Amino acid sequence: MSAFMFGFSKLPETKAIYLTVAGMFGLIVFTYKMLKARFPVFNMHLFTSNRLFAFSNLAALINYATTFAITFLLSLYLQYVMELSPRDAGMILITQPLVMALVASFSGSLSDRYDPRILSSAGMAVIVGGLVMLSFLDSDTTLGYLIPTLGLVGFGFGMFSSPNTNAIMGSVSRKYLGIASATVGTMRLTGQMISMGIATLMLQLIIGNEALSVAQAIPLISSMRATFLIFVLLCILGVFASLARGKTSSGPPDP
Repeated sequence: MSAFMFGFSKLPETKAIYLTVAGMFGLIVFTYKMLKARFPVFNMHLFTSNRLFAFSNLAALINYATTFAITFLLSLYLQYVMELSPRDAGMILITQPLVMALVASFSGSLSDRYDPRILSSAGMAVIVGGLVMLSFLDSDTTLGYLIPTLGLVGFGFGMFSSPNTNAIMGSVSRKYLGIASATVGTMRLTGQMISMGIATLMLQLIIGNEALSVAQAIPLISSMRATFLIFVLLCILGVFASLARGKTSSGPPDP
């Protein structure tokens, strides 16, 4: 995992490619070993025998992979394209987590009464809409367009995160709650790393090693659009993964 995460964060350097491939190979070997072990360090049967657990975690991974880098990219956009100060940029970017916190405060309780699959899938679909809107950003975009878009993404994230976590924790028996909680954290951090890896890869491919400045506004916008379009495609897959989880799960077999 360390090799994969460090390598992915340094793409497209040659050494980073080797590290990323080596990390993926190591994860495959680890998975194989855990499936064969009598007393595994990590019970992979949670994924192979529990459809709800597996697809809910996949949806979480994709969700974080398509949303975490938004703040990073927009902070550059606000400062180098719209030429705002770091403080003003931060005040605008707080829209997304603020809306997310407000929505997440009641979406979790809603998932106790309604199917978490529907709520989280709807939330991810809203994120798709927000990402599509972000892909149209250009040098003439106004704050009147950007702030509601951030609010839309925050709404979708808040509607997704709490019900999805509720679904994951409710899909396993009590003795697996520790593993389920740790898995959610792993999906979150891995997704965030993938998100930043995709964003920095696009910046590297389009802008290169040149220092960012106002003069780089057009290439920056191009790299942002490419990144957001990739996020849109991934997030659409996430919607299908969220819907494919099913309503119930029999849970993993006892070791």
